[in-house]
Amino acid sequence: MQLITGKHIPRRTFLRGLGGITIGLPLLDAMIPARRLWASIAPAIDRTRLVCIEMVHGAAGCSEWGAKQNLWAPAATGSDFDLSPTALKPLEPFRDYLTIVSNTDVRMAEAQSPSEIGGDHFRSSAVFLTQAHPKQTEGSDVYVGTSMDQLYAQRFGQDTPIPSMQLCIENINQSGGCAYGYTCVYTDTISWASPTEPLPMIRDPRVAFEQLFGVGRTEEERALLRRTNRSILDWIAGRVSSLKRELGPADRARIDQYLENIREVERRIQRVEAQNLSGEPRELPEAPAGVPDSFEEHVQLMFDLQVLAFASDTTRVFSFKMGRDSSARVYPESGTDKPFHPASHHGGNPDAILDFFKINRYHVSMLPYFLEKLKNTMEGDASLLDKTLIIYGSPMADGNLHNHRRCPLFLVGKANGRLRGNLHLKAPDGTPMANVMLSLLHQLGLDDLANFGDSNGDFSFKA
Repeated sequence: MQLITGKHIPRRTFLRGLGGITIGLPLLDAMIPARRLWASIAPAIDRTRLVCIEMVHGAAGCSEWGAKQNLWAPAATGSDFDLSPTALKPLEPFRDYLTIVSNTDVRMAEAQSPSEIGGDHFRSSAVFLTQAHPKQTEGSDVYVGTSMDQLYAQRFGQDTPIPSMQLCIENINQSGGCAYGYTCVYTDTISWASPTEPLPMIRDPRVAFEQLFGVGRTEEERALLRRTNRSILDWIAGRVSSLKRELGPADRARIDQYLENIREVERRIQRVEAQNLSGEPRELPEAPAGVPDSFEEHVQLMFDLQVLAFASDTTRVFSFKMGRDSSARVYPESGTDKPFHPASHHGGNPDAILDFFKINRYHVSMLPYFLEKLKNTMEGDASLLDKTLIIYGSPMADGNLHNHRRCPLFLVGKANGRLRGNLHLKAPDGTPMANVMLSLLHQLGLDDLANFGDSNGDFSFKA
């Protein structure tokens, strides 16, 4: 590692331009004080990044027949497991980073009174990261619990420019009551700053991009910057040139690559907007201009934004809602043309279960793109994938029955050495998913947290 002798620039160095543009930088050699090694200062600043991903409707492998075929969890526990029959097969190249946790329950998503029966789709998302039971209401008097991503952000995200970000793929522009006496806010967000404070989720990559890079203090400024058809990098070109004169060759190359990655994401967003404003028919006519019609392109843009945010330490916490309950979206690339929600109601028929399985596998296949980007992004002496914890799961198990026992859940990343990977852990029957989340919060530094949701103990990540 090349160091600049006798001087260093602060980790919180920003490139600022007109219109409020503020671009944080990746970790540079020049940010390490002279004559000190990264390992000696990392414990004070090297916090684990956290990504919480929810996919709705459960999994084909959580049905009675699908479980026997190992369509979600592998047959073997420990490290000698076979992913090929499962929906997790796309993660095979990353099995050294993969921890599968099977057989946990999300009982707080179950009905607790007669009036709540049938409302599983309209309360489950609120339960996923809170593991708490939502108050049944169609008004503003919502109540559920503080979500685990926000517990982490409140403790370890306050020294970043953005404590956390919330992203989604499906339409959330709904208000009022959804069904079965539940307000739509329970369906539309998975992040809760407190039991009464749901956090809005961003669907439009343009909006997320502008939030990450401080583009425009007002909507008028943002609109003006867009009309100029210039890159945000044009507004900081002078500052970039000045900074690079202070840096060594390795840092200059790192800056160039990072800014090119920003520019590439910006170009892709501009192409999507141009296509969607061209007047040609859209597959998603209700979506904002910045939202791609392609599910895969949309997800990849959102993942790229997360990598940029982690590289610059602009935020350490993302929640990402990749589906919305009762969605009828079709994923032709999955190998089936059945709509998502109807496919989950397979009636226990093996052929129909296999159609739903194709959708599950397709959704999981989105992750390797993200994992590869994290693995190839170095920070200090390790990759971002080594420094990240990704939680992927569903608060529903068998979508056909609307049950919440033995729900899908897996973890990816080493979480700064706290997870070893290449491991399948099957929880004892009746284990709350909240136990897993409580233990993960302990691993992430919230050692003083006594309980979480309906937890009744810790969960061991040792085989």
